[in-house]
Order: sequence, then structure tokens, then C-alpha cells
Amino acid sequence: MTLKKILTIAGSDTSGGAGIQADLKTFQEHGTYGMTALTVVVTMDPATWSHSVYSLPIDVLKSQIKTAVSTGIDAIKTGMLSTEEVIATAGNAIRESELSTVVIDPVMVCKGEDEVLNPGTVDAMIEHLLPRALVVTPNLFEAGQLAGTGTPKSLDEMKEAAKKIHAHGAKNVFIKGGKGLKSDTAADLLYDGQAFTLYEAEKSENHYNHGAGCTVAAAITANLANGLDVKDAVGEAKKFVTAAIANGWQLNDFVGPVYHGAKNKFGAPEVTLTEV
Repeated sequence: MTLKKILTIAGSDTSGGAGIQADLKTFQEHGTYGMTALTVVVTMDPATWSHSVYSLPIDVLKSQIKTAVSTGIDAIKTGMLSTEEVIATAGNAIRESELSTVVIDPVMVCKGEDEVLNPGTVDAMIEHLLPRALVVTPNLFEAGQLAGTGTPKSLDEMKEAAKKIHAHGAKNVFIKGGKGLKSDTAADLLYDGQAFTLYEAEKSENHYNHGAGCTVAAAITANLANGLDVKDAVGEAKKFVTAAIANGWQLNDFVGPVYHGAKNKFGAPEVTLTEV
């Protein structure tokens, strides 16, 4: 048996719902083999659930990447990259790997926080990561940061942001609208430089969605590694994360993670695709 090998360069979420933990669970559910290069460790205050971010030394990150790449990886996904040096290191690793299957999840804040980890990281992502991305997967806030437009609040504003992000070099831009838009559905937008595709699913009443962003980006990566084209990889990932959110559960008084095994256990929800 041979599995596709995926490297995630991202942070560790001690609570287990997001970061490399979400990536590895998602890769497993898609029949792929995940490897990790940790950038940071994120912990939470048990009394308030406020986050602390501990960066790993850059030489440790480089050594991890070297180990994983030596096995002959098929795809790379990035997540939380906390400094400009870390972003440049990830970008150089992607360039040296010569891989085309690269998904950039431009994580800028921790769940429940509202400050960009490091303002300089936005420019660094634009310089080192977006030109190497087959797919970049910002949420609404991240899309606004990368596009320099402010957070999109409508489909038209999402389209404008996607165009600006695409101009930075990303081949495909997938903006995760989710529940953030004032619409009857959970809507996400894909832009390939020519056409816009809207992916819609029924909004879930479940508020336990910790790790959803990492999960959909990881699912896209796994689907691409398994041979799907971008449009189908995104569509299947949308089904995966929609099921995961609908079956999310309460971890404690502060957070509830998505359930990564939901689609394979309960089946795929309906997702509609519309050219817009």
C-alpha cells in the first residue's frame, strides 16, 4: 500500500481542534499520510481560554522540514507561521521542493483573538507564499488583510478581494465566507483568475466550529494530493468540513471542535456549486 505524503508546516493547538492536530486528523480521514513541521505551540489559560503562542527556534523548524522532505512528499500545506523569518523559511522550502501541490492557509490570529500575530507577516506572506500557492484559503478577515481592502461583507466584496489576492500570484483563491456573510447559506468563493465559483451548504445551528478553517484547507490539500482538480478538491472539502461542523461537540465551557470523522461516518451533506 502506498499513501500520498503531505507535509503541514503549522502550529500545534494544545486543545487538539485546530493546527497540526486538525491537519493530521483530516489527512487520515482522506487516506493520506501526514507529516509535520511545527512552528509554534499554542496553549490556553484554563480560566479564560486566552492564548499564549510559543515559537520554536528556526533551526528546529528547518530540521523538521528537511526530515519530511527527504521522504519524497507529494503536497505541502501551511498554517500558523508566526514571524517573517518563519514565513520566508516555509517559502524557501516550498521553492526547493519544486512541488506544485501547495495550499497556503494564511492563519493570522488564534481562534477567539482579534489581533494579527505579527503585522509584518502579511507582507511576508504576499512575498514568499502567495506566488507559490496552488490554492490560498483565507477567511474573510485574512482575505481583507491580504487584499488590503478591509474585511469583505458581501459577495461582491469577496470577489474584489479575490482578484487582488490572485494578483499577488496565487493560482486559485478560496475565500471562506462560512457563517460570516449575511446570507441564507454558508457560502465560500473560489476564483481561478477567470471564473468565480460559489460553494453553498446549509448553515449549521451548531456553534462548535473550532478548527474549521484548518480542516477545510487540509481537506483541499489531501484531495489535491489524491488527484482531484482544484474545483472538485474544494467541493469535496466543503462537504467534509460542513459535516464536521454540523457534528461539532463541546470540549469545555469555552470551545467546541469540529468532528473530523463526521463525513466518513454519517455521509456527505449537499453542497451546491454556482458560477457567479
